[in-house]
Amino acid sequence: MCFAFVNFIGSDVSSDLALLKIEAGNLKPVRLGNSASLKVGEWVLAIGSPFGLAQTVTAGIVSATGRQNVGVADYEDFIQTDAPINPGNSGGALVNINGDLVGINTAIQSNTGSYTGYSFAVPVNIVKKVISDLKEFGMV
Repeated sequence: MCFAFVNFIGSDVSSDLALLKIEAGNLKPVRLGNSASLKVGEWVLAIGSPFGLAQTVTAGIVSATGRQNVGVADYEDFIQTDAPINPGNSGGALVNINGDLVGINTAIQSNTGSYTGYSFAVPVNIVKKVISDLKEFGMV
C-alpha cells in the first residue's frame, strides 16, 4: 500500500496553475520538455480524468502555439490541440511522443461544455517559470 502526503505550495491565478508537493515512495518525476520547440502538426497525448474516468489518455496534434484571446485566464499563451479533453482533464499532462511534459491541460472551447475540437494547454516553459517563482518567492 502506498501512502502519499500532498502539501500545497502555492498558486498563480493569472496562469491558472498551482504547485503541490507530493511525498510518496517509488515516484519518478516527469521529464520537462521545451514547449518552444513544439511544431504545428506534432503528435501529443492529453492525460487526465474526464468525467471522473481516471487515467484516460487521448491523442491529437498541436493545432497552434501562442494562442491568445481564448478568454479563460488573465495570461494566455496556450498550446492549442485537437486532443480531446473534457471537464476533469484540467491540470493533467500534455506530453509529446517521447513522454516529455510539454503542457498542462487547462481549457476547451465549447458551446456545450464538452469537447468540440479545440483544447488548450499552458506551455511547460510557462509552467517552469511559475514553479520556480512559487518555490523561491511564494508568488509569481
